[in-house]
Amino acid sequence: MTDKQRRTEFFFVNLGHFFDHYLILIFATVAVAIASDRRVVMTAPPPEWAMTYAEIIPYSVAGFVAFGVFSIPAGWLADKWSRPGMMVAFFLGMGVATMLAALAQTPWHLAVAVTLIGVFGAIYHPVGIAMVVEGRLRSGTGVPLAINGVAGNLGVAAAPLVTLFAIEWLGWRAAFLIPGAVSVLVGLAYLLFVARARRAAVVTPAAKAVEDAPDIDRATLIRIFFVIFITASLGGFIFQSTSFALPKIFDERLGGLATSGQAVGWWTFFVFAAASVAQLWVGYRIDRASIRVVFAVAAGLQALFFFAMLDLDGLAALVVAVAFMLTVFGQIPIQDTMIGRIAKGAWRSRAYGIRYVVTFAVTASTVPIVAAIHGSYGFWALFLALGVAAALVTVASLFLPRAGIERPVPA
Repeated sequence: MTDKQRRTEFFFVNLGHFFDHYLILIFATVAVAIASDRRVVMTAPPPEWAMTYAEIIPYSVAGFVAFGVFSIPAGWLADKWSRPGMMVAFFLGMGVATMLAALAQTPWHLAVAVTLIGVFGAIYHPVGIAMVVEGRLRSGTGVPLAINGVAGNLGVAAAPLVTLFAIEWLGWRAAFLIPGAVSVLVGLAYLLFVARARRAAVVTPAAKAVEDAPDIDRATLIRIFFVIFITASLGGFIFQSTSFALPKIFDERLGGLATSGQAVGWWTFFVFAAASVAQLWVGYRIDRASIRVVFAVAAGLQALFFFAMLDLDGLAALVVAVAFMLTVFGQIPIQDTMIGRIAKGAWRSRAYGIRYVVTFAVTASTVPIVAAIHGSYGFWALFLALGVAAALVTVASLFLPRAGIERPVPA
């Protein structure tokens, strides 16, 4: 593949990461807007279903389960068939499913549509991340993965902001319909790119990567994957809790700083966008320093910030929210880089699929956990649980072996 084509494909892959996180999180903000117990002033029409926030969000559980469970078959298909072909299916399928959510007449209709969003959204991580890593092991994967991670987190940041604006101006159905249609259009554009690349015979099959991971002894490989399993589980709980609940946290904690739906959306976007920059620094460092040390420092700081957030509100809550989201987003390239360094090209998508099925299986359980904690104790208890989880990630990262996960020496 030529340099220009690689850059074009990298652009589409990054755009896919944006849509993957944006579309799956539309429901999280719609739930805040149509809930009967919302606190901020909304100019949207009255709720069509008289349900509280805690009663609405469990309808997204199946979607987040699918977002994880279907990662493994998606990775298998990508390794055996075509990674670009799976990316086309991702754009088109997730876009159509999101548009179907706009047609929901009952909460159960919406739940089915969100489940389909999760099914097609599961394609991205095992496929897209493998495409980012491919061919970059010796040149350094940290920065490309960080750029890709920023694209995904901008999707996380844009979801509450754009969704709240769409709700206030056009209604909650438009918040699903418009971005779904855009995803379909992007998918068609990527399909044309892939077709032209295939005619020019420049698309490299998944099993014929231009470089491969070094051989690692079985014991070391098991140890690394065990640490990844533990930290991915806890990290998934942390990431999903913060990204899903932040609009509601700001609804309750920012006081005079957020008095409307648009204000909540702007503050949430600001925090997510500012925090996503941390990935660039982390990606740069893990290509030049010990990934084990960077991981432990980021997780340790994360625990401290969560404990500091327990009873904060107003401006102090906003500042600490930026701090803990810096660490949440900053850790994203670390595990993907480790897998990219130890997994062979022929089964790399499946390796990412296993990693993400663990992560998103945990995130699926996070939604009812957040609902239960919020309904019974409030968000201070959630931050206590997040702080404990981050402390456990810090301890687990110290068990990573030095061999196998550091960047290969350039030839």
